Amino acid sequence: MATDQKLNRTMTLVPAISTVMGTVIGAGVFYKASSVADATGSTSMSLFVWLVGGLISLAAGLTGAELAAALPHTGGMLVYIERAYGKLASYLLGWAQIIIYFPASIAAKGVIFGTQVANLLHWGSAAIIPSGIAALVSVALINMLGSKIAGQFQSITLFFKLIPLALIIIFGLLQPGGVDVSLFPVAPGHQVSGWAAAMGGGLLATMYAYDGWIHVGNIAGEMKNPTLDLPRAIAGGLLGIMFIYLLVNYAFLHALPFHAIQGNENTAMDAAQAIFGGFGGKLITIGILISIYGTLNGYTMTGMRLPYAMALENSLPFSKHLVKLNRFKIPYVAGIFELVVAIALMFVGGFDMLTDMLIFVIWLFYTLVFVAVFILRRKEPELVRPYRVPLYPIVPSIAIVGGVFIIVMTLMTQFQLAMIGVIATLAGLPLYFYMQKRQK
Repeated sequence: MATDQKLNRTMTLVPAISTVMGTVIGAGVFYKASSVADATGSTSMSLFVWLVGGLISLAAGLTGAELAAALPHTGGMLVYIERAYGKLASYLLGWAQIIIYFPASIAAKGVIFGTQVANLLHWGSAAIIPSGIAALVSVALINMLGSKIAGQFQSITLFFKLIPLALIIIFGLLQPGGVDVSLFPVAPGHQVSGWAAAMGGGLLATMYAYDGWIHVGNIAGEMKNPTLDLPRAIAGGLLGIMFIYLLVNYAFLHALPFHAIQGNENTAMDAAQAIFGGFGGKLITIGILISIYGTLNGYTMTGMRLPYAMALENSLPFSKHLVKLNRFKIPYVAGIFELVVAIALMFVGGFDMLTDMLIFVIWLFYTLVFVAVFILRRKEPELVRPYRVPLYPIVPSIAIVGGVFIIVMTLMTQFQLAMIGVIATLAGLPLYFYMQKRQK
């Protein structure tokens, strides 16, 4: 994996924390509450899962930060995986991100965007996919106008992203009534198997809401002081996100009865209307839609550059086309490719199916990153590590255990979905060997 040492190192701590929080906070916090409630079956267990998901993500972030600080190159996780496991593993990660992670992320956001637009305007379910596709295409067109415009748009939507969150938290917690919360949540039935299944299903949902923290490693090469600021950005950003998520979900529980949240993808809209009334709820819902649109922009902006980067190394079929830039220096062919795959996935599954599949696949590689900390400490003890994960080996072990739990519980509860993700990832194997042979 080629690295770039010529980037301007201008990013400081505050923008890095904003990058973590801005990338992570999006559709998940508003629309995964229903899945978590459905999986856990109780208010206490729901909040407990959001807390545990945040702690696992924090352990994961602190662990991954050791590699990010030691290998502060643009490319992030691709660099770490290649260093520890070789080119093939790195290629499969890139392939999985191109075919599953970014397109499924974009498709899922398109589905939920279309769902909320259809509900807000009372258009009916037939309008969901067309509305979602319209959002995907319009965001892609914005990105085709150049990285400066796309970046400015991202900054604007980040501001709107925080408004509905703040209003829901402040006014939601002022609602009359209370929420019964136990410090020792137990899943329905009080059985270990039931508890594990509830935790597994709930964590898989929360991990989508927490996902995105590792992408700050992609800009390590542009940070003034990645040694200190990168781990601080990840830790500070994730702690802030966890606090916000707990408050938002507590506000949802204040505004709506628990059974009205379970399996209800319109939880955010219903809670907003319960808190602010009909007109106020619609305004908050519009703010949430802007938030989703901004997150969609961020994943589109990042996603189109990955096939371009791999094509620069002639690692993909039709690489000579994927490296083409438009007059704004944007990889437009790569962008169109990702857009087409995302639209196709919108017809394949709904929001939860898409997000569960992408989280399963990406956590396979996240777990490999956590194990890579141990591997590289043994293989490359001389590697300069300006930052070392605190409480080693406890913190990385927590991250590994959390990752293995998520993977195993997905295999146990959603085996067919997991296999689709595995097969799609392994489909990159023959392509890798074909491209290697062709290059020789």
